[in-house]
Amino acid sequence: MARYIFITGGVVSSLGKGLASAALGALLQARGYTVRLRKLDPYLNVDPGTMSPFEHGEVFVTDDGAETDLDLGHYERFTGVAARHTDSVSSGRIYQTVLDKERRGEYLGKTIQVIPHVTNQIKEFLEVGADEVDFMLCEIGGTVGDIEGLPFFEAIRQFGQEKPMGQCIFMHLTLLPYIAASGELKTKPTQHSVKELRSIGIAPDILVCRADQPIPDKERAKLALFCNVRPERVIAALDLKSIYEAPLAYHAEGLDQAVLDAFGIAPAPAPKLDRWHDVADRVKNPEGEVRIAVVGKYTQLEDAYKSISEALTHGGMANRVKVRVEWVDAEIFEADEPAPMLEGFHGILVPGGFGERGTEGKIRAAKYAREEKVPYFGICLGMQMAVVEASRNLAGIDKAGSEEFDNEAGQTRYEHVIYHMKEWVEGNRTIQRSIDDDKGGTMRLGAYDATLVDGSQVAEIYGTSAISERHRHRFEVDITYRQKLEDSGLTFSGLSPDGRLPEIVEIKDHPWFVGVQFHPELKSKPFEPHPLFADFVRAALEQSRLV
Repeated sequence: MARYIFITGGVVSSLGKGLASAALGALLQARGYTVRLRKLDPYLNVDPGTMSPFEHGEVFVTDDGAETDLDLGHYERFTGVAARHTDSVSSGRIYQTVLDKERRGEYLGKTIQVIPHVTNQIKEFLEVGADEVDFMLCEIGGTVGDIEGLPFFEAIRQFGQEKPMGQCIFMHLTLLPYIAASGELKTKPTQHSVKELRSIGIAPDILVCRADQPIPDKERAKLALFCNVRPERVIAALDLKSIYEAPLAYHAEGLDQAVLDAFGIAPAPAPKLDRWHDVADRVKNPEGEVRIAVVGKYTQLEDAYKSISEALTHGGMANRVKVRVEWVDAEIFEADEPAPMLEGFHGILVPGGFGERGTEGKIRAAKYAREEKVPYFGICLGMQMAVVEASRNLAGIDKAGSEEFDNEAGQTRYEHVIYHMKEWVEGNRTIQRSIDDDKGGTMRLGAYDATLVDGSQVAEIYGTSAISERHRHRFEVDITYRQKLEDSGLTFSGLSPDGRLPEIVEIKDHPWFVGVQFHPELKSKPFEPHPLFADFVRAALEQSRLV
């Protein structure tokens, strides 16, 4: 049976609970334990799938097709443990489940209340997979005191009480602000946060204090005294140059030892941290630099492309270079030529997205990369826009476009090289969709197999002809255009096993031009960079030597 670590936050949001959870998971793995991490989000959306990237950042997709919080990306990148749909839950999903049960009569006519029905449903969620790992790390989104989060805090309080002594601990992450005028780190916000937590029946076993400078012994002792935590369990979380230094930094502060001590595990296995020393060395000591332009539509918020940013960093680690990512708004190119802004970049990446806004700019970016022989990586919509560009400018299909854009405009303007996939095979089931279906959870989601063409560039990169990658999209490239496009120079180098769905396109007489329908960034890790990102950065490095 798993031991549970509940990670809560206070004072302000965005302090790094997800990163702290991921780093702790990595440290427990380094000591030989198995872990699973999960996220409990208080918002009322069923999942983040229909939320704007400006509102919530990227949507991280699991192999089994769940649309989840971006923190699950941190969990996977740091531990290598593939997340599942059971590792992410929101208030919306909990309430939906409770109400569905009520409609089916499962509560036998009882009055449905937050306690016990909602809290019991949360506890049921926490129990899933408890017999599979040594430690279950559960992060509660938001901050203590948020009204939406109260059922989750009550549920984990009950859970800790119901389990045997020593099976659950609580870790609270807070902020120690520095007041320059007095030259002090102030502990009062953390004291108030712990007081709020204790008022709902939860006493933290470990305090993790985010600060921009070391915590003096005086303040550490003060926190221990007023928050009723042992001094050695007051852990400093200092600002770092790279998130990949976090496991080593937290280990140096004694976080993993504090956790094991709180559980009474002694003697504790010694950690094996060679992997993380190597990762930190590759980040700190690059042997070169490449500039990559990410031409997207959500560039005002980097979290909208979090996994892409991290996967590019991993590609840099594989080549021992620093990847300098610069975010370019695709809409700019709808009015202006891209050349002045894209000159000097060693690679161009066009990521996924939804809707017509910015698409003509992405098409122009793909055209520039193709004509100027700059390495190009198109992901999801970025692949589709490369296909549209090739259709218009190589294959002579002047009105090539997407059904998605015509649906949005309410009129037919394009020849649909990209169209709405209404049916596909998932395992042994045939999935059918309508353009009028609800938006949430109705895409081709999760892991799907693909077969690579022998002798293709991507087959060489992967080193195999059979791959599995994660998808998140509603529209597909029309396979009926394959011959016309291949005759013009755009090769379909990866297809679904039944040959119906194009998965990868490439241009052979080009330094590096690849478009993929899936999201390879979701499976990249610092200690295991995705092969496409590693090779894209390699090509960018070659390009940097030419300019």
